[in-house]
Amino acid sequence: MKLHVITLGCQMSAADGTETAAALCRRGWQATAELEQADAILLTTCSVRRHAEQRALSLIGRLREWKAQDPSRFLAVAGCVAERLGERLTRRFPHVDLVVGSKKAASYADIVSEAMGNRLESLRAAQEKDAVARPQPEPVPADAAAAPSVGNPVQTLTIMRGCSCSCTYCIVPSVRGRESCRPADEIIHEARTRFQDGARELILLGQRVNAYRSADGMDFPDLLRALDALPGLRRLRFMSPHPALCDDRLAAAVRECRTACEWIHLPVQSGCDRILGMMRRGYTREQFLATAARLRATIPGVVISTDIIVGFPSETEADFAQTLTLLDELRPATVFCFKFSAREGTPAAMLTDDAPPSLKEQRLAAANAVVERLTRQALDSQVGSIVEVLAETPTFGRTRTGFKARWKSPVAAGDLVSMHVDAATRRTLLGDIDEPHNP
Repeated sequence: MKLHVITLGCQMSAADGTETAAALCRRGWQATAELEQADAILLTTCSVRRHAEQRALSLIGRLREWKAQDPSRFLAVAGCVAERLGERLTRRFPHVDLVVGSKKAASYADIVSEAMGNRLESLRAAQEKDAVARPQPEPVPADAAAAPSVGNPVQTLTIMRGCSCSCTYCIVPSVRGRESCRPADEIIHEARTRFQDGARELILLGQRVNAYRSADGMDFPDLLRALDALPGLRRLRFMSPHPALCDDRLAAAVRECRTACEWIHLPVQSGCDRILGMMRRGYTREQFLATAARLRATIPGVVISTDIIVGFPSETEADFAQTLTLLDELRPATVFCFKFSAREGTPAAMLTDDAPPSLKEQRLAAANAVVERLTRQALDSQVGSIVEVLAETPTFGRTRTGFKARWKSPVAAGDLVSMHVDAATRRTLLGDIDEPHNP
């Protein structure tokens, strides 16, 4: 059976799809990048923003044609859209064979495998009954088909699922459930397996990743130190930590672990205390900036990025202006800016969405203009320096501080190399290899 995986949305969604595909391939499935060659499609979806959900629904509709070409094909829709809409998906799209929500993400492979097995049994029974069975391909023995080598030097590793926060705009707690942390020994074992597959950098994922605590009491700084000690690991990143949980122990762990990168994504969402309170973020503007200052004082050269939401219900021009001044004070290297969109079932959806689309667009453009300037300054500050990059391809990679980099002289993917920065575009550092090291 050939499996094609489509992922929409966040890194958590992507990790769910990748992990499920690997587990199914270990059971005898075969991955394919070609849609038309696939016997089955696993579509993992995201519902954090309305646009992401609409994109998923549009794609599901277009896959009707793929399914109609061969009714024996199998379409599974997983993730947050599946969790939120449930049976409404199959009523709207009868060609969908399986809907499995994100709260069952850890069991996707079992559920998909069982459903596909039942489908094959039904097809065989129907063929025998009608005596018109067509030749079937020989099954691949489970012990002869291993998961394809991921081969990517940068891989994500999910350490926890769900979220126990109550941010008023966020649908994650309702579609992914409360926080559930994986056992530490399971995470460490999987990390070792990833190194065998070619991973050199791991990105630890969790909706509130620094809230991690295993059943035996290992917290997130402890986990960073345990992973840092593993041979084969060159770099360690994580996202996204909650600002209110970025304490001195976390900062010290990042500073002291040889593999922990000097880059922290610290979502602020707004620079206005009133809006932060309505969002239930759990910190004030002053507390957030103090956290960022503490990280910078503890971790030499750390680069901070953040998230911003514009047009939250009741946001005034004065409120929005405070967000812009916060950006100038924080000076993040990169920022992801979003327009507020009400998500059904969240407390913010019950508020009056009083900012018209045109106003949200104006504020988004204004925020992005500030971001462009700050990013430009951050990149320009690197010109003339020598930076360490991990090669994701022969001529592309990232610095420890998260900047994209391109160089001229090809190296092997997975190598750590020094690059002399000669110039910078709007998003990327440009240069050439200074001295290869630590392949």
